[in-house]
Amino acid sequence: MIYYPSSIRKAIQSISKLPGIGEKTAERLVMHLLRAPRIDVEQLSRSILELKNSVRLCEQCFGLSDAETCGICSNPARDPQLVCVVEQPADMVSIEKSGAFSGRYHILGGALSPINGVGPDDIRIRELMARIPQQNIREVILATSTTVEGESTAAFIADRLTDSPAIVTRIASGVPVGGDLKYIDQVTLKRALEGRHAVQSK
Repeated sequence: MIYYPSSIRKAIQSISKLPGIGEKTAERLVMHLLRAPRIDVEQLSRSILELKNSVRLCEQCFGLSDAETCGICSNPARDPQLVCVVEQPADMVSIEKSGAFSGRYHILGGALSPINGVGPDDIRIRELMARIPQQNIREVILATSTTVEGESTAAFIADRLTDSPAIVTRIASGVPVGGDLKYIDQVTLKRALEGRHAVQSK
């Protein structure tokens, strides 16, 4: 890489910081950008800047949005009393692709992991508890991952909702143990949502 001009080396170093992009891949991408029409490179640059400047968290579900309220939460066709709880925005996108859910979401922003110092106050459990009475939510679907952390988070939330008027359900088997929602195919997710079951708290 020492044979490249400084501007190319900087571009390669910057792109190689992206997840899943090694130095060789970054080098190929930079060479592609150099060969691409200027208008395409400028459009890419503008898109990245707009992404950073415009995207925010929805004030209701904490999903990614270009406005204060995301398209799902502002859609009158969605059932506001049915809320699916997921860990990350990517999990929400996976469920949306399945086409099996017509309610709204609550994105925790992670899962409980005491070993990593992530406790109940570090994810959006408090906000979920506040939404239930405020929005008269009748069912909370726990769709956290089936990892140890995801299961612990689901159990903790279910326990907190023992005295809540809302029904608490968990997505059914079909999602493999240890699986991450964003890697599960849409058919499996659809069956898991349709076969959700009530959560029995201790």
